Amino acid sequence: MIFTVAIDGPAAAGKGTISRAVAAHFGFAHLDTGLLYRAVGAKGGDPVEAARRLNEADLTRDDLRTLEAGQAASRVAVIPEVRAALVEFQRSFARREGGAVLDGRDIGTVICPEAEVKLFVTASPKVRAHRRWLEVGGDEAKVLVEVIERDKRDAERTTAPLKPADDAVLLDTTELSIDAAVHKAIEAIEKRIEQGRA
Repeated sequence: MIFTVAIDGPAAAGKGTISRAVAAHFGFAHLDTGLLYRAVGAKGGDPVEAARRLNEADLTRDDLRTLEAGQAASRVAVIPEVRAALVEFQRSFARREGGAVLDGRDIGTVICPEAEVKLFVTASPKVRAHRRWLEVGGDEAKVLVEVIERDKRDAERTTAPLKPADDAVLLDTTELSIDAAVHKAIEAIEKRIEQGRA
């Protein structure tokens, strides 16, 4: 079975947690697309060549969540040839046999506009900043400012701005527990699977 679930949304909305839980529930492969640019940056050398040769094993490195990997990712993400190679990687992953869940910021709009299910996971900036602060610590007010700035940057990008696909199911996690958010996501996907069988 080829079945793609595209999960988009801003930082700290819960899309990564929901994506991993949904993939485990349905037995689908999962791809955190943010790791792709980190993996390319971490490989070093020619970034275009690194992007073209990227494989799934490269995404299992234990240094991809470091600050250095994040900085390297932002440097390589602006290279059009890198983006093009990684779009191909994501599309190939999405249409693999057995189903796939991809989470990111432009999966439903740019990478996989033909995805069988599109979810847009969001939450209020204040709640997302609090979640991020619980992860990273520091000054919570400063984290809120950073979250709002990131949202603005992502929404105003000329290439692949962050926005829900026209046919995406909106999932606002502001007032939801993780379990409740995952349950709603699974319900939306099961509904689509049933419609496909009908």
